[in-house]
Amino acid sequence: MERLWQLFRHDLSEFTELLPNPDGTFGGNRLHAAFDDADRAPYLLMSEDRPAGFVVIRGLLASTRVLNAFFVVRGARRKGIGLQAVREVTAKYPGPWEVAFQDANVNAVRFWRRVAADIAGEAWMEEHRPVPNRPDLPPDAWISFKAC
Repeated sequence: MERLWQLFRHDLSEFTELLPNPDGTFGGNRLHAAFDDADRAPYLLMSEDRPAGFVVIRGLLASTRVLNAFFVVRGARRKGIGLQAVREVTAKYPGPWEVAFQDANVNAVRFWRRVAADIAGEAWMEEHRPVPNRPDLPPDAWISFKAC
């Protein structure tokens, strides 16, 4: 997952304007927290026998869970792996869910709206919220829905 995390952070750098560390890697503190925090859970996505991405959720101890980090490698995109992963994770933890993304990431916008409609029909909401500690960035889009 650490190697996939590097690809994920590289993809996001287009929208967050963050550069790698001096050694060329992106920080993995949030990934490591997913393994050490009872409020979080990481899931590796597989395509046949190969890693294809990951999901990190947080809020296991809260009333609303968050798809905190979500990534599918480019070679596995548009094959249903991401949608199936979200279906499985939200079914495992039914109730309210949220996910954030950047409006400039048009693929994420399309994907998360499609996921919300697939899981919740018309009963989902989208709003914009400031990015914590990053007043230089446009607000994130947040989608909220309930999974049964």
